[in-house]
Order: sequence, then C-alpha cells, then structure tokens
Amino acid sequence: MKYAFFLGCNIPARLEQYETASRAVMSRLGVGLIDYRDFTCCGYPLRNIDRKAYLLSAAGNLALAERDGVNIMALCKCCFGTLKEAQYILGGNETLRREINDMLKPRDLSYRGQVEVKHLLSVLYHDVGLDNLKKKISRKMKDLKIATHYGCHALRPSKVTQFDDPVAPTLFDELVKATGAKSVEWSEKLNCCGAPLMGVNDRVSMDLTQKKLDSGRESGADFLCTACPYCQLQFDQVQSMMASNGATGDALPSILYAQLLGLCMGVDEKSLGLEKNQVAIDNITSFITQE
Repeated sequence: MKYAFFLGCNIPARLEQYETASRAVMSRLGVGLIDYRDFTCCGYPLRNIDRKAYLLSAAGNLALAERDGVNIMALCKCCFGTLKEAQYILGGNETLRREINDMLKPRDLSYRGQVEVKHLLSVLYHDVGLDNLKKKISRKMKDLKIATHYGCHALRPSKVTQFDDPVAPTLFDELVKATGAKSVEWSEKLNCCGAPLMGVNDRVSMDLTQKKLDSGRESGADFLCTACPYCQLQFDQVQSMMASNGATGDALPSILYAQLLGLCMGVDEKSLGLEKNQVAIDNITSFITQE
C-alpha cells in the first residue's frame, strides 16, 4: 500500500510535527509514502481569484501522481478538499480539462482523471481498516475524553469530497475510539474553527475559536483532536495567543490524531513532536495504559 504524500505548504513551514508523526505512524502500519519534489501548492489560495490558475496548480499535482499510478494521501483537509474539487470540476468539463492539459504539456504532464485523492483519516479508516489499526496499538488510553474536530473542507461539499456524512459523521470518532479514548458529543463539533478569518478579521476569527473552546470544555473534553494543519494551528497557536491576552479561560489543548495514535503505538515522543505544540499536551501520557 503506497501513496503520493501530499504535504501542502503549511505543514513543512509551521507544523512539522504533523508530518513526522504521520510518517512514524504510517511506517508502523506498513504504508509506503512517496515524496514528490515537484508537488506544488494545491491551488486553494487562487481558487476565488483566478480559477484557471487554481485548476492548473491542482491538476499538475494530480497528473504527477497519476503518471506513476499512485493515489494521493493529503494531511491537510484544505488541500484534500481543494484537490477533490479540482477533480470534480475537470471531470465535468472536457473543454476546460483539455485547456488545462495544454498548459501542462511543457511539463510533460497530462491529467486524465485516473487518480484518487484521500485524506490521512480516510486511509486509516478505509484502506488500513480499524481491525488492522487496533492490532498495531500496544497501549490504550484510559478515561481520556476527546472532542473530535472534523473541519470544514473534508465534509463539505459532500458530493465532492465524499469523506463522510456531512451532518452526522462518525469516521473520526471511530478512529479516536480505537485508541481507547472516549469521543464526546459537543455542540460546536461541526462548526468552523475560525482559521479562514485569521488575518482578515481577527476578532471574528477568535470569537469562533472561543465558542469551540467553550463547547469543548462544557462537554468535559480533556483534549480537542484535529487532523488539519489550519485547525490545529488555530486551536494551538491562536489559543496560546488568546490566552496570553486573558481571553480563553482554562486551556483546552489540541492534539493531532497522528500524535494520539502514535502514542498508542509506542512511537517515541520526539518523533511525534509533542513538545512542539504551544499549548502543552505532555500530560496526555498520564492517560496511557499498557495493553
């Protein structure tokens, strides 16, 4: 089982621990990750500015993996949703696809729509499978309550992403339960983390984050759990910034699912990058029990 490993732009620059934790977990599961130096931006920043430039950027990445007959695994839900949307658009417009392919010719690339784009969570749930995942878990969490944050780009538009039920998703919750943790119900579970507005309207962005944090605490969660760099940065770095201004109340740490799963697989904390989270998560080890 091998995938073209799509990191996107944010993770290498701002969230290195998501990459190292994911590599460590996938290695334990026997999943091969192929690195492409020629992968570029997924195209998201241009999506509402220059549609063709967006599609060209996305199609170039898709064509690279398609050329080698491997599917793409993205860690970022924004990248995942953006690449899926590009596939959807190009799959329904032959004229536009030919035009994009003409622009790809100087790179000796052509996109034919024969590659799948998957997110890390999709690979773990559908391709690896819960049963196989559980076999690799050597330590389980006990009495740990997790509030799963699904994020927007994986769930919507559901006809494009086909990730999970957009109204009542369960995939992420089941993956959390596999670690022995309890996935709690919380009112803000499916709402935006606020990241898209950071830098545009910081006040509204932080208000959305505050609602998520309040809801998570009210549910009794010990941690939020994410699988997207934008959401993780919002709950970690932005929460830390808000706390320094006395705005958030008690901290509600956020852990990446790859970090949570890695702990249960016995991956060393350095590879998981626990110390790189700004809102400390080192106390999560107190919930670990030996299988």
